Formats: sequence, structure tokens, C-alpha cells
Amino acid sequence: MMKKLTENQIATIKKILIIQYKPFGDILLNTAYLPALRKRFPDAEINFLVQKPYKTLLEDNPILDNLVLMEKKKGFAQYIERIKVIKLVRKSGYDLIIDELRGTGSAQITLFSGAKFRLGWKLKRWNWVYNLQEPRENIRYYGLLKFDSLKPLGIEAEIADTYYKIKEKSQEKIDKWLKEVGLEKKRYIVVSPGTPVLVKQWSLDSYAIVCDRIQRELRIPVVMMWGPGEMKDVDYIMSKMKTKPVVALPTTFNEAAAMLYRSKMFFGNDGGINHVAIAENVPSLAIFGPHSNPKKWQAWHKEQHVYLRNWDCKDKYDRTLGITPEFAFKQFKKLLGVI
Repeated sequence: MMKKLTENQIATIKKILIIQYKPFGDILLNTAYLPALRKRFPDAEINFLVQKPYKTLLEDNPILDNLVLMEKKKGFAQYIERIKVIKLVRKSGYDLIIDELRGTGSAQITLFSGAKFRLGWKLKRWNWVYNLQEPRENIRYYGLLKFDSLKPLGIEAEIADTYYKIKEKSQEKIDKWLKEVGLEKKRYIVVSPGTPVLVKQWSLDSYAIVCDRIQRELRIPVVMMWGPGEMKDVDYIMSKMKTKPVVALPTTFNEAAAMLYRSKMFFGNDGGINHVAIAENVPSLAIFGPHSNPKKWQAWHKEQHVYLRNWDCKDKYDRTLGITPEFAFKQFKKLLGVI
């Protein structure tokens, strides 16, 4: 196993594949180091392996040359799809594989890729696949931590932002909607209470209390953002509120980013929408439950990105996550005073 590539070895690398085909937030976090990777390999072809549902995160990234798309499958179909991807990757003739996912599937793709250099985190399994490794230490925001995986390439960590491009048509649609509902740019709060991961969801009753106080005491409009299957959560919160929030129109993911971009702040659960707020440089207050580490998933190195986490709360069935609406509102006002 090599510890670090020589400059002569670096010069031989003409084609690179990054593997991080899921999940949503992790894919986006890789975008922070892409400019540094391009600077190190200015003439190389840099491609990214991603599942089709997540391609919107990367399809307009100026650093990447191509996206290698794979279907999101389950069961036996998943293994068939993996074999197809392995054949495609091997045929493409990559010189360097950067496996950021480091799961069984990505390790198998890396193993059979035919690449001379195979880079991955040093973990408990599959280490023998990789001839370039780096231990995952000094845990911090993953957008910065991922730089450490590139040390064998001579790339050092730096402060960098994640990147997600908002399409012009998405911004135009949202701006038109904002005008129709009478909302001013940078004068509304986006609240996203829904999540497909129940253990990450803060109490809907608590959301209702905080949203009421934001509108009543601070006189700032609240826009309730929702995704597939989440409208029922918004309806419940509205039924508990004394004031009336603005319900967002149905949006694509890119349109949701455009709505965030025009907002004053994001308030919601740990998850993908929070990662987008960070990428668009929108101040965020994210609530974390007992099964997620905010030091990894919130950009807390910047004062405009704050997390709420009760480290004493261990009960995964406690929907309050050990965080009271009073405390959340206090921290909301505190962040409001900073931005």
C-alpha cells in the first residue's frame, strides 16, 4: 500500500472517478473539495458515479466532466445493476478511483474497476481493496473532513463551501410565486418540518409553537416547505397554530433551493434541505436527534449555521428530541441577531 503518490505518479492520472452514489447529503458534501481536486488535476477527466434520483445535485457542477448514472434498485435487482456498473466502469479505463462511500457495493465497484490507484477511507472492512488509504480522524463537518481522504493525492484541507447550482427557470418560478403571495426577498423564514427519517423529526407540536412565536412576536412570515408525503405534517402544524403560515407551492428540489436562496433563514430538521441551505449560504438552525452527530452534519464552523442537540436525550421515541420550543425559539432569536 502506498501512503502518498509521487509527482510522477500524479502526472500519469488522466481519468478519475469519484464514487458516492448515495445518500443525498453525502453527495452534496463532496462538492466542497471538487475545486481543489481540479486544481491538482487540471487536465484530467473527472467523473462522478451517482444514482439517478440524485443527479440534480451534480448535473450543473462546472468541475465535473461527466456523471456516471446508476439506477436505484433493491433486492436482487440491486446486484444486477451493480454488475452493469462494474462493467461500465472497467470499460471506461479509469486511472484513479476515489471511493467516498466505502460500502460493500462501492468497494466491489472499486475492486473490479481496473484502476491502478484506488483511494478510500481506512475503515474496518474492505481495506485490502485500496492501495491509497487515509484514516477517518479529527471528526468535524463532513464538507471539510472529506478533504482528509485526498491527502494521499497531495491535497490538504482548506475552508471551502459546498456547491449546488440553482437553475434560472427555477429562480424565475419562485420569484413569480413570491410576488403572487406578497413575500419579500430575505424577509421570510423557510421551515421544513417533514422528513422521511422519523427519528430525525422534531415534535410537530413544538414546530407549531415556534412558528407562531416567529410570526406573532417577530412579525416575520413563515413559509412551510414540504416534500412528497409531507403535506400531512404541514396540515397538522397549521391546525395547532394561532397564526397562519404561508404554505409553499409544490417544488422540485432545485425550486426548493431557489426558495431557500431568497429566504432570510432556514429552520428545520437535520437532513437534505439543511445541506442545501448551507450550499446556498442561507443561515440555518437545524435540530438534531440522538442518532445524528451535528458536528459532522452541520457547518458549525460558520456562525450563521447553528445546531440544536440535547446530548442527554437517548430515547429515539421521544419526538421532542429533548429540545423544548422555548429553547428553540431563544436560539432562533439569537441567530437572527447575528445574521
